[in-house]
Parts: sequence; C-alpha cells; structure tokens
Amino acid sequence: MSHGQFRGKVAIVTGASSGIGRAVALALAGEGASVVATYNSNRAGADALAEAAAPSEGRVENLKTDVCSAADVRRMVDHALERFGGRLDVLINNAGQWMDKARIAECPEELWDHMMNVNLKSVFLCCRAAIPAMQKNRSGAIVNISSVAGHTGGAGGTLPYGTAKGGVNTFTRGLAKELAPFGIRVNALAPGVIDTPMQHRHSTPEQLESFGEATPLKRVGKAEEMVGAVMLLASDQGSFITGEIVDANGGIYMR
Repeated sequence: MSHGQFRGKVAIVTGASSGIGRAVALALAGEGASVVATYNSNRAGADALAEAAAPSEGRVENLKTDVCSAADVRRMVDHALERFGGRLDVLINNAGQWMDKARIAECPEELWDHMMNVNLKSVFLCCRAAIPAMQKNRSGAIVNISSVAGHTGGAGGTLPYGTAKGGVNTFTRGLAKELAPFGIRVNALAPGVIDTPMQHRHSTPEQLESFGEATPLKRVGKAEEMVGAVMLLASDQGSFITGEIVDANGGIYMR
C-alpha cells in the first residue's frame, strides 16, 4: 500500500484502547489519518495509544464513548466532524466483547442482552450516526469487526456471542446494498482466535495453546496481523470491494 494514502482523511475507530482496535488506529495515523479513537473504561490503554501515535504523520484523539448508548455515539460522530472539518471517511466498528461460557439452557437473559448490545446493537448505532456525513460527501468506508464465530455459531458455550457476530455479518451485507448508491462501501473482517487482552480475560494460557493447536497454522493470530485486511477494506485500493466478510483465522474455518 502506498505511504500516506489516508492523508487528509478522518476515521473513527471504536474500542481502540487495546487489541485490534489499537493496532488499526496506529496504522491509520501512520498513514496520515486524523483518528478519533474511542474507549470505554481502559483510560490507561487509550493514553498509551495516543502516546504511541504521537510521532505519526496523522494524529489520534481519544474519546470516552459507550457504543451501546445512542447519545454517546451521536456525540462521538459530532466530535469527529467538529474537530476535523466536517468530514468522516472511515468508520471501524471494532468495539465488542467476548464472553464467559454459558450454554443456552443456563444462559442468563442479562448475558444474552449484553452480548447483543455490545457486539451488534453498537454496530447499528455507530453506522446510523455516521451515514449522514458519508452520504453528504458521497463516499466512505465502513469496516465491521466480526468473528469466525459469526460463521460457526461459536463453540463451548459462546452461542450468544456467535449469534451477535452472525448478525454483524448479515447487517454488513444488507447495509452494503443500501449504501452502494451513495458511494459508501461496507465490509467486515472476521478474525479467528487473536492474542489480545480480551482473549486473555476469558481464556487460560492452556486454552489459548489448544486454540493454536487446532488451527492449521498451529498458532493464534496477532492483532497486527489483522491490520492489512482492514486497511485494504478502508482504502481506495479496496474501492471495488463491498458486502464482503473477509476471513482471517489461520485456516480454522474455510468456506
């Protein structure tokens, strides 16, 4: 990819204080973008991101945002428009949460609702808020971070999470059809098991090792390995790609 290809562009990356979101925000800033990077509770991670991005050609501004709140999401988009010249070119819907395992017969309703809100409703809210600005400029790229679980339904008690991510896939395809006439592309990235703080909060080291062994590449992925696909989908080099769910899972699921 050519250097500086996001120069002058404005991006929002949700859930950017760690993991895939952090890696993508850094990459966008490194390519010249002005990035609003949201976080919910991890202020230390957000501050570390801003410090890491300081030498970049672009810039990163942190914004505490509850992506499950329509008011907060509206404020997030308004902030980006006010700070960076009234335009929004890229939206990366990365914020989400994995779950402690619970089979459906024992799954609390509150856990089900939380998985739907943080992993699916948040994508709807962020897209709904961002679309008017993109429509005004008749251009834009939205990348939703899904999961291999959106294809498989999850395993071992993670069906609520898998269901939410399956919804993200369907939402991505449907929204791509709605927005194509406005020059706005919508795609998703579906990672496999990635070595991130979120994964460590819900898996033991032994479980992570077993996940890696079950993958044809014999390891789990790294957050930085997700960046290339996201950057392609968000850039002009991916200008003829829309409605796609791009898999990056080390071969654990092949269609």
